Amino acid sequence: MLSSTACFTFIFLLCQLTGPAASAVLKKLVGALGGSVNFPLNLSVDPIDSIIWVFNTTTLVTIQPKLADKKALIIVTRHRNKERVNFPHEGYSLKLSKLKKNDSGVYRVEIHSSSLQDPLTQEYELRVYEHLSKPKVIIGLQNNKNGTCVTNLTCSMEQGGEDVTYSWKSLGQATNESHSGSTLPISWRQEKRDMTFICMARNPISSNSSNPIFAWKLCEGAAGGLATTVILKLLLSLTLLCFIALVLIILIIRRERRKESIEEKKGLNLHPETLNYSPTFGETSEYDTISYLNSTVPEENAVNTLYSTVQIPPKVKKSHSLSTLPDTPRKFTHENVN
Repeated sequence: MLSSTACFTFIFLLCQLTGPAASAVLKKLVGALGGSVNFPLNLSVDPIDSIIWVFNTTTLVTIQPKLADKKALIIVTRHRNKERVNFPHEGYSLKLSKLKKNDSGVYRVEIHSSSLQDPLTQEYELRVYEHLSKPKVIIGLQNNKNGTCVTNLTCSMEQGGEDVTYSWKSLGQATNESHSGSTLPISWRQEKRDMTFICMARNPISSNSSNPIFAWKLCEGAAGGLATTVILKLLLSLTLLCFIALVLIILIIRRERRKESIEEKKGLNLHPETLNYSPTFGETSEYDTISYLNSTVPEENAVNTLYSTVQIPPKVKKSHSLSTLPDTPRKFTHENVN
């Protein structure tokens, strides 16, 4: 009897040393960066002695269930996780908040009960993803041959591109088409110039679409694009010609104004200087009027020529306009008096 009891005890201890037994299939969970995730736990065991949550190889939380006269005791092993760990509705399902990228990994819960030889276990795999931003489209080499545009459109993410799938939508046809993959090969002619291409990017928690790519902007010069190019070139040439004409007009006007200015200066230089003589106070000025019978000046005749000499009195002071004249007497001659 004693030997049989010892044998049973030995077998029980041997089973404990083999470790916990896996009792469920791995559950995969996804969470958004900065969000929260729930690890569901369905308990079908009674009584429960303890529950242990493990992240990778580190114990995260230890729970001693409540009793009739005791509340449940929850021990969070790391202080930085106290505000992030929660058990809603007074249950034992774990809720992890404020998710980070390094929260991705394997989680395991162990349920220990005196009614079980081995603890029940459940494993979870958590992946934390970022919300996708707008995908970027790169236009490949463009070939324009015989009015047909041939090129490739490649869709990609600048960041947060983990586990992203891509697809394309082609709009503007009788029936919209879709294409899977990040690269879309396209070939279109004039009848398809109104087509629009949109890239769709998805990950397990979000999706986003690119800006539309218009077919008529690809392979400029193909299938009707040539007319647009010619018009643009003509407009550019016309603008350049107008600019040149305006510059020439301005130069001609400036040259004419410069010529007029030079002619005015020459005209001023042709007028003789007029000597101003102002008689002093007390003197009377006498003027003789000499008239000509003929409009032309007659030839000088020694017999009919009268010469007169006028001497300026000494008391006459020089006028300001005569400041440059000498003080010696001056002779004034009148010719051809008939």
